[in-house]
Amino acid sequence: MDFISNVSYFWTQLSGLLFSLGSEFSFASLATALAIATAYYAYKRIAHGRRVRPRTILRALFPKHVVASPSSYTDLGYLYFNLFVLSLVIGWGVLTFQTVTNGIVGGLVRMFGEPGPAPLPDVASRAVVTVVLFLAYELGYWFNHWLSHRVPVLWEFHKVHHSAEVLTPLTNFRVHPVYTWVFTNILALATAIASGFTHYFLGETTKIYVLSDHNVILVFFIYAYVHLQHTNIWISFTGWLGRIFVSPAHHQIHHSNDPKHFNRNFGSCLALWDWMFGTLYVPAREREKISFGVEPDQYPAHTITGELIAPFIRAYNQIRARLPQSSPRPKKQTT
Repeated sequence: MDFISNVSYFWTQLSGLLFSLGSEFSFASLATALAIATAYYAYKRIAHGRRVRPRTILRALFPKHVVASPSSYTDLGYLYFNLFVLSLVIGWGVLTFQTVTNGIVGGLVRMFGEPGPAPLPDVASRAVVTVVLFLAYELGYWFNHWLSHRVPVLWEFHKVHHSAEVLTPLTNFRVHPVYTWVFTNILALATAIASGFTHYFLGETTKIYVLSDHNVILVFFIYAYVHLQHTNIWISFTGWLGRIFVSPAHHQIHHSNDPKHFNRNFGSCLALWDWMFGTLYVPAREREKISFGVEPDQYPAHTITGELIAPFIRAYNQIRARLPQSSPRPKKQTT
């Protein structure tokens, strides 16, 4: 093996993740999340008439039971696995964004003829396409997430993510390769359909506003609160705000192992689709008593066998149980 090439690949992957401003796990976005969390805890202490001590804030931000949890170490292993070992999964998508987009545009051209001149100025067209593709991303995310909970075979693979017993920003990487494959294809389909229609009606060369090749609206939410969704920090949006945006508390409710919270809050940044389709649970303003994990006495979490291999076996058993069983042949009568 070429050692230099391996080191170069490792550094390219790591630098793209940590130093690209639009990355889902950039140092800049993590620092912003840390600043928001620090300000929140300081505000809560001041509101309750308590002194703001750096040591107290630090303990709240990095509680010992979270930092030292085997679940957190497993999340770190998933970061390495998904970033370096399994990065090629992104290329496994059967439905590629560009292919589907071109197919949609071609179909519209055959039905309605060549598109006319762009109806809006370029700045407005780019803004519209950026918003539409973000909403399509959110819908695709919601639909994939809903399927992963409602279809037993898919749940066996998504269950890996819910096996986390504590939540940290690294928990976002705790996903099974099969889940990643399904997720990639559904997102490609949802966003490509939206892209095809908007490019036909607004102009085929219309681009979206991006930061490091990522939709700027999505990047905004990553900086605002997406990292805080996988933490122990209870920041809750209530009222109309809780029906539009997925606060950190919304997603912590989604990870709860209390049956009353099952199959709720499937959205990524927006709660709109949950509200529309009846899967929304708006959390209380004050922290609700919840715990995380899946079947702790039965599910072999935090192991390669339990998290990467066992889901295939359980999915196979799910499929086998649903196949029609052939009736045994009657025994021949003997005289």
